[in-house]
Amino acid sequence: MAKLHQLRRMSIILAKLKDGRRLSPEALLDSVRRSMSLFDDWYADFSFRTLQRDIRTVDELFHITIKCDRSGYYYIADRDSMSDEYESLLLNFELLSSIDSDSLLQKYVLPEHRRPVLNVDISGLLHAIRDCHPVEFDYILFRYGNKVVRKEMNPYFLKESLQRWYVAGYCPDGVLKTFGMDRISSLRILEDRRFERRVDVDIPALFRESYGIWNDPSMPVEEIVLKYDALDGAFVKSMPLHHSQEILSDSDEGVTIRLELRITNDFVMALLSRSRSLEVISPGHLRQRVYDIYSMALKRNSTAHLDI
Repeated sequence: MAKLHQLRRMSIILAKLKDGRRLSPEALLDSVRRSMSLFDDWYADFSFRTLQRDIRTVDELFHITIKCDRSGYYYIADRDSMSDEYESLLLNFELLSSIDSDSLLQKYVLPEHRRPVLNVDISGLLHAIRDCHPVEFDYILFRYGNKVVRKEMNPYFLKESLQRWYVAGYCPDGVLKTFGMDRISSLRILEDRRFERRVDVDIPALFRESYGIWNDPSMPVEEIVLKYDALDGAFVKSMPLHHSQEILSDSDEGVTIRLELRITNDFVMALLSRSRSLEVISPGHLRQRVYDIYSMALKRNSTAHLDI
């Protein structure tokens, strides 16, 4: 429970200081106390010493440095290339942890009932990432009859995609791979070994050019133009398919958008999930792919033999 409380406090500290905001020690203490009281009504004794310890832990574990300016106000001073991923993980944690059975917020939060079951020590895995220790684990291959294989990798970061968590890193063959954490068990951190983190590849940038978790650097980044009716377009505008999304036209007749990314299986599945009014303008091979998928679906779901 103590580790859970500390993760909550760290997520609150980052949330209060994000976007360049600065707070005095007293204001930051008060913010943490008030936020934590939503989880536990006895949290008024949160001390300045505990705050300082949490700030050191944020730096050590997530490489996000919090300092005081000349006026004594706390601010986020520095971060490394992996810190954005970690910060997103922590900020999401504050909401996810609110459904804990001991939380006073539980009656106000309606959680997603379809959540993956994780059998992984996330804290230990984060330490392995930070300290550059290889890891071993058993992994279930869904595509091969749930066969279990032993894997080894140099873990680089955690990534969330489509309500699932993944660990990404390099395997002994030198290939960047991702593994679903809901399929990992028997995790072992090889603390007697260390790996040298590669700096020649901007791994987060590779995923920024794709949708979801599957990424193949050999695939080209392509320009994609899609059209939706006004209703579907409203949803696509409020929740963009990708950070590269640009609105080309927006009227009562519909919305046309442009994106630039790799056309992976995850991206095609995302298009199909909101395809009632979807029209693929370009590229042609994506239009053909969507057409083929629905042509086969029409055959599988034909009602010609049904007595309706």
